This record gives sequence, C-alpha cells and structure tokens, in this order.
Amino acid sequence: MNDSKKLKKKELIFCHQYLKTGNPKEAAILSGYGCTPEAKAMWLLSRPDICQKIDELYSEKKRNFIYRAAIGYERLAFGSISDAIRLIFSEKLNFSEIEKMNLFNIAEIKKPRDGSLEIKFFDRLRALEKLEQIDTQENSGKNIQFYAALENSIQKLNKNFQNQENS
Repeated sequence: MNDSKKLKKKELIFCHQYLKTGNPKEAAILSGYGCTPEAKAMWLLSRPDICQKIDELYSEKKRNFIYRAAIGYERLAFGSISDAIRLIFSEKLNFSEIEKMNLFNIAEIKKPRDGSLEIKFFDRLRALEKLEQIDTQENSGKNIQFYAALENSIQKLNKNFQNQENS
C-alpha cells in the first residue's frame, strides 16, 4: 500500500471489524461510524486502499490460522496426558487446581453413576495425519522430492542386498 495515503485509525478498525464480523454495517458501527453506518461501509468498501488492506489482513489471518491449527494438532499428537491421569487418580481437587491442569488432549469426560471417571482422548494418529496434510499443502513439491529420494535409497539398498546374497 502507498505510504502517502495511510489509512486513518477508524478506517483500519473498520477493516479489522469487517474481517471479524463479515458484516459491513456492523463493522462500521463497531468502528465508530454512527451516522448512516451502512452507507459509510459501502463507501469504504468501494475504496481500493480499503480493499487492499482487507486483503492483506485476510492473508495474514489465514496464515495465522494455519499456524494455530498446526500448533493445536502438534499439542494433540505430542502432548502430555499426565494431568489427565492425575485427574483420574486424585480423590479431591478444587476448581483452581483443575484450572491449572493441561487437559487439552481430552475430547470427553464422563462420570458414570458408579462414581468412576471416564476420559476419552483425541486421536493422536488423526492429529498426525492433519499435520501431514498441512505440511503437504505448504511444501507440496518438497515432500514429493523427499519421498522419491527415500524410495530410490531403498531400491538401491535392496539391489545391494540382493547382489550380496547372490555372490
């Protein structure tokens, strides 16, 4: 974006609110445009500099979402279950102790009538598959090259092994 025509604070807030809500009128109201917010929103959205800023913010938001998803899947795939085990075997825990526990990997907690505690964890293998999908999308060509090199190495090892057996 051209530095000579920077967005005003209200316009920048509008761009963020528009991405957050998806509603031009609501974004205008939340940005402080009280008088005819719908008309103001349509006028703002007709400006190329506003549209460019929204596009930039959307690209950043999308990239950050992918990072956040990857981090979440990593926590599910590799995270500790020690706090969940502590939860199962503890007789009495107060709410503040439970709040401090890392229970991110837990999908479901049930307490049947017999008083026991059943904990169901998220599927670690599925989280790994999702991580692989994200990695594949980000490095589509790189993964294919890696697997091709790996396959070539295995084939060469097999040929060497067969040659040694035949000798």
